[in-house]
Amino acid sequence: MKIAVCVKHVPEGTPKLDPGSKRLVRSGEGALNHFDANAVEEALKLKEASAAESEVVLVSLGPEKAMEGLRKALAMGADGALLVSDEGAAGSDLVATSYVLAKALEREGADLVLFGQQGADSDGAVLWAAVAERLRRPLISQVAELTLEGGTVRGKRQTEFGYDVIDAPLPAVVAVSDAINEPRYPSLKGIMGAKKKPQEMLSLAELGVEAERAGEAGSRTTVVGLGAPPARGESRTIEDDGSAADQVVAYLQEKRLL
Repeated sequence: MKIAVCVKHVPEGTPKLDPGSKRLVRSGEGALNHFDANAVEEALKLKEASAAESEVVLVSLGPEKAMEGLRKALAMGADGALLVSDEGAAGSDLVATSYVLAKALEREGADLVLFGQQGADSDGAVLWAAVAERLRRPLISQVAELTLEGGTVRGKRQTEFGYDVIDAPLPAVVAVSDAINEPRYPSLKGIMGAKKKPQEMLSLAELGVEAERAGEAGSRTTVVGLGAPPARGESRTIEDDGSAADQVVAYLQEKRLL
């Protein structure tokens, strides 16, 4: 059983946009996307529960320093990491990113692909669906409980009316929610051992991705402008001293809204 976990290196702190490139600023410090840590933890739990020999490999697209975030997941217990890093991939949108990741996942040949529910920097929560479509694999999303039995993966997710329990044949793609588990902390032994685990870095060409399918050339969305949110209008604070309801009515009448 081979489990691939797609992870992302995200900027720490409040995200900032570059007014020139209209892209997210990624020059500062970064870290493993905390939503992806749940996916890594779930992959490790599946590996530990499996009677058969299993492997957990990390797959990511990003700058060279993204390997730092991958090393944290390696320290947690993942067996290896593949980072696709290329200047030509800068500015990739959902379409281009999903294409590159699908190519990397095809190369790995994993039985199960796990994603966190979203990126902490973009809050997109749709990349896993695009990758599943490209791989032509079944998808289960927002999974809060995950089990494997034979050649079937079962995901349980909460809805406003109860729970959905969904079975899908392997190979499959699963996006887990942040409620599925509590990611483990890397041990000192794990941190030291992470340095010796396989860490592969590939360019787009080495992966077999055409230059026109990645970066701005391969993207289908364009940011046409950036602007600050509009200033808040006139507001009034009402202290509830027992007459709050009367004050609200008076205010609405003043504005001729009643």
